[in-house]
Amino acid sequence: MGTSSSFDGPTNDRPLVPTFIDDFDRGDADKNDDGADGQDADGNAGDGTDQGDGAAPPPAVPLPPPGPAGRFSSPRSAFTTFAKSGGTDRKSLGRAVSGYVRSSMGSPRRAAQRMGTARVSGANVVRLLQSVQANGIAETLRELNLTALAGRPIEEVFAGLADHVCPEDGSIDQGIARNAFIETIADLADAGITDIDGLTPEQMTTVFELYVAHTIEARICNDIGTKAVALPANPAAAQNVEDMLHDFIQRGVSDAVSQSGSNIQALSPTEISGFVTSVYEDAYRILQAMGDAEAAR
Repeated sequence: MGTSSSFDGPTNDRPLVPTFIDDFDRGDADKNDDGADGQDADGNAGDGTDQGDGAAPPPAVPLPPPGPAGRFSSPRSAFTTFAKSGGTDRKSLGRAVSGYVRSSMGSPRRAAQRMGTARVSGANVVRLLQSVQANGIAETLRELNLTALAGRPIEEVFAGLADHVCPEDGSIDQGIARNAFIETIADLADAGITDIDGLTPEQMTTVFELYVAHTIEARICNDIGTKAVALPANPAAAQNVEDMLHDFIQRGVSDAVSQSGSNIQALSPTEISGFVTSVYEDAYRILQAMGDAEAAR
């Protein structure tokens, strides 16, 4: 898949939420993946060393327990069958996606929790869109010290903003978020979004939906589809597999955003993180239901 990186997928005993401690819902997107914001328990800036008050460091947070044995096996098998069909076996696609959410992740909520880095970057996407819509791209670029991008085509401007939205740290999770943003940029023209200074509320929603769909697609492909993506016998079949999976996920994400009833343009700074988290959780819940429906056909 275009958004998947080179990775053999997690082992069955990997913890269900292995990549971060989920403080995202209680803080903002400036926190690191592990929820740290550079302050100690008293709100003082710290570098991890004792400040001289003799207090013992807090106990380490225990690692999550290993996931159930074999939790990836059935979804991987179903995804392989779907890929071998060249994208025609929708029942297997449904089994793969619903099984991934239910068995591999444990629930839609756990699946959303695992998207910690993507959710942080998703909140950055919303903030960026709000700034551009409210202040114009020139002012937004000035605030970010990126005035050299002013007047460039929309794809170049968004590409230049990638480091702001999805700063690289070399991790797989960050790679998924960054690749999803790049895939979103590539989709702008097809979505009819060409005037960055004329973003409508509907276009803002479209950009956000594209980003979320690409992150979920990449996460699923990295977890259960890394070996199956090369199975179709010809490029046309491989493209059909990718298109079917993306369209399936896109429908779930669009329904989740619609059900939220939120206007991205009107979200307050304190509402953004909760909105992004709820969209991911609802998207996984809808995708599980959609998968069950396809498997039952």
